[in-house]
Amino acid sequence: MPCSYDEQCRSEFTSLHSRVRHLFIDIDIGCPYGLPCVSTFHQATFAPLSERAMELFLAAGYRRNGNCLYTMSCHACTACIPIRLHPAEFSANRNQKRAFTKNRDVEKALLPLQPTREDYLLCEKFLQSRYPRENNTATGYYRDFFLNSIVNSAQLQYRVGDRLIGTAIIDIGYNWLNAVYFYFDPEESRRSLGTYNILCLIDLCREWEIEFLYLGYYIQSVPAMSYKGNFYPHYLLFGNTWLKKG
Repeated sequence: MPCSYDEQCRSEFTSLHSRVRHLFIDIDIGCPYGLPCVSTFHQATFAPLSERAMELFLAAGYRRNGNCLYTMSCHACTACIPIRLHPAEFSANRNQKRAFTKNRDVEKALLPLQPTREDYLLCEKFLQSRYPRENNTATGYYRDFFLNSIVNSAQLQYRVGDRLIGTAIIDIGYNWLNAVYFYFDPEESRRSLGTYNILCLIDLCREWEIEFLYLGYYIQSVPAMSYKGNFYPHYLLFGNTWLKKG
C-alpha cells in the first residue's frame, strides 16, 4: 500500500509542481536549528490550497510556514530529513508507555486555531526558555508561522486542571495530519511532553482513520528534532523515496 500510494503522489506532484515551479524562490538565513551553516529555504506563498494539493506537498517533503510552503535546499548540509509515521503500524516502546502514564492527569481539547492571551503567554515562556533569540516572540510565531489561510488548522491543548501546559499546532486533511509545532511549559519537562504529544497525535489519527502523520524534520544531531526517530516504525524521505525504519 505505501509504495503504490507514494508512486501515485509522486506522479501527481510532478504535474502540480510543473505548474507552480515559477512561484518558488530561495532565501538564505542562518540555520534555525543551530547548525553551523547557511540554510536555504526553497519556498513559495500560496492562496488556499485543495486538501489533495497539500497532501502532495507533504508527501514530497514540503513543510508549511504561515501561507508559505518550503523545502530545505541547503548547499552544504543535508541534516534535515522529512519524517512520517503510519499510525496504524505504530507500537509504543517502554519509554513511550512511561511518558503516557506520567500524563494520566492531562486533559486534551481540540480547538480552532484562535489564540488567546493564555496561548501567547505559554508560547512566549517556551520560546524565551528554549530559543531566546532576538525577535523570537509568541506574537510573531502565531502571526507568521502558525496562522494561515491555505489549509485547515487547529490546536490541540493539554491541561492539568485549569492550567495550560502544552499546545500542538496541527494541519488536518482527510488522510493526513501535519504536526506544525509544539510548545509547552518548560517547568513541566519531567513529563516528556514532546513524546506525549506525538502519542496523542497518533491516537487522534487512529480515531479518525488517518493514514499518515507528518512530523516535520528529523535531525540526528539536534535533540529537539532527533527524538522523533524513537517512534517505530517510521519513514524517512531520501530523494523522492520514503524508506521504512524499524
